Amino acid sequence: MEMLKKMIQNNIREYGMVFALIFIVVFFEIVSKGTLLMPLNVTNLIQQNSYILVLAIGMLLVIVAFQIDLSVGSITAFVGAMSAIFMVDNQMGVIPAVLLSLLLGALAGAWQGYWISYFRIPAFIVTLAGMLVFRGLTMTVLNGQSKGPFPVSFQKVSNGFIPDLFGGSSLHITTLVLGIALTLIYIYFEISSRKAKQRYNFEVIPFQFMLVKIGVVAIAINWFMYLLASYKGVPNVLILLFFLIVMYTFITTKTVIGRHIYAVGGNEKAAKLSGVKTKSIVFWVFVNMGVLAALSGLVFAARLNAATPKAGVGFELDAIAACFIGGASVSGGTGAIMGAIIGGLVMGVMNNGMSLLGVTVDMQQTIKGLVLLVAVAFDIYTKSKQS
Repeated sequence: MEMLKKMIQNNIREYGMVFALIFIVVFFEIVSKGTLLMPLNVTNLIQQNSYILVLAIGMLLVIVAFQIDLSVGSITAFVGAMSAIFMVDNQMGVIPAVLLSLLLGALAGAWQGYWISYFRIPAFIVTLAGMLVFRGLTMTVLNGQSKGPFPVSFQKVSNGFIPDLFGGSSLHITTLVLGIALTLIYIYFEISSRKAKQRYNFEVIPFQFMLVKIGVVAIAINWFMYLLASYKGVPNVLILLFFLIVMYTFITTKTVIGRHIYAVGGNEKAAKLSGVKTKSIVFWVFVNMGVLAALSGLVFAARLNAATPKAGVGFELDAIAACFIGGASVSGGTGAIMGAIIGGLVMGVMNNGMSLLGVTVDMQQTIKGLVLLVAVAFDIYTKSKQS
């Protein structure tokens, strides 16, 4: 029991946000009289927040490296506008247009990363300038007007669903099968992780608690997949998010470059003395952020079926808030991909739940601001208690 208490204390932000998400979901499910967790609303919740979650993944690495990026919303809008130029005006194929759009995002990130890492201009200033520049370019290329529609195949990136290979009628059978497969994969990795820790004499939670954890997660996975199966199945954008989460979780936890990003954010001078190429790390973090901002712009454009001058407004604030609410530290060097996703879901569920209750947009902004302030204050408080 003492070991379990210690584990909870050491991971209080992560566990706290999971419980907060559960509480928020249950609260809005009750007050909305069951509307929040209707299959259609759950699907809309995923599709409406997908582009913010994509941004949050990239923003987490930026914040972990003790930087900030205020330009991602404008880059999102700019890349969406350019994708419309490629596909709508010039009839370019979807795949070449998507690749070229991602390249534009990488170049935008590289431009900003160059000034930040090699000229040592504060990221706040560079990305603030980028926010203005790319917003202006968006207005220029679109002439202040929306542009669409996109090809149907491109729209399916955000609005499409995976096909049912089993031909289910009332339920999407493929989605249920995927839920079972994900459960088995999760159980395998949970047991493998436990055995690896025991092999090196690391502390592990008691076996009975592990069984409870596996049971709760397994129920959550299959219940969630059942909700999706009750509508149209798994949205294509959820598959994209899943691969991004897996890939970036692997990068941040299992690779050298991931450890270097955390080292730079934790103590840049110490990291440099240890042989870490700090300038290069910061540069590539912003390149990566540019690519994910471009991907977010493509997902958003596909969702709206149009590129608009006002696209991406406030996206940078939502992405930053998702990271801090999900456990990223304001002083850098701390944070996890799943934490950013949970933080994004907290924001998304709150937005959706408050909209269902008829809360005005102004009041929604006020409440989200207070939640962000409490999350950061909680981070500072827990750090002071641990030190």
